[in-house]
Amino acid sequence: MKIFFKQSGDGFPLLILHGLFGMSDNWATLSKSYVENGFTVYAIDQRNHGRSDHSFIFNYEAMADDLFELTSNENLSKVNIIGHSMGGKTAMQFTLMHPELVNKLVVGDISPGHYPPHHKSVLLALNSVDLKVVKTRKEVETLLRISLKDEGTIQFLLKNLYWKNEDELDWRFALKEIEANIDHVGDSLPGNEMITIPTLFLRGERSGYINEENEKIIRERFSNSTIETISNAGHWLHAENPTAFLVRTLNFFNDKNS
Repeated sequence: MKIFFKQSGDGFPLLILHGLFGMSDNWATLSKSYVENGFTVYAIDQRNHGRSDHSFIFNYEAMADDLFELTSNENLSKVNIIGHSMGGKTAMQFTLMHPELVNKLVVGDISPGHYPPHHKSVLLALNSVDLKVVKTRKEVETLLRISLKDEGTIQFLLKNLYWKNEDELDWRFALKEIEANIDHVGDSLPGNEMITIPTLFLRGERSGYINEENEKIIRERFSNSTIETISNAGHWLHAENPTAFLVRTLNFFNDKNS
């Protein structure tokens, strides 16, 4: 499995994992800021996303294995990790499987608990677009807007659209492979082992992904964790309030007492 990543900077390794239908490019600006603050950033495309390989094996254990292979190939003995949503689940799974490799962990707007499937409208919208027929990005945008009303979601998905060749558009993500495994995206962190790695859970003020029940689950699984809220942000908190996200994460990484 070939996993694409962008490496930049010279310092302590920081792995960044995007969410569902995202890719490493979504983190370009924040990656630059982390480099400026002394980190070597590995912005990663998870399997079935971005420029990484596609596979119908799509679950958190497989994605954690991808991450382990990357750390092995890059000779990384200790890393910090930031994971958003699906990427946060991958990061938690990796930390569960390889705690000796993780220095500190930041999880963006997701908990270790189970989430029921809730991407039906997005999948319907994506399947309404026949990329063998449409010839312009504007046509794709128009079709998505018929099914989806949230402008942020529409623009987020459109970032994945690219010219496969001079007259054929395609998605960066593997739609069929993701759709076949969509139930796994909401999987809970397996087992009941307590994770002692210092972990910062950041939730968006306008997001419902980390509620009181999720807080309880976090404390049951992460003994050395903190839950903080990013103001003026929803689920895509790193994109909606990047300044606050950067400050909170840098404070956490640089805190010698955590």
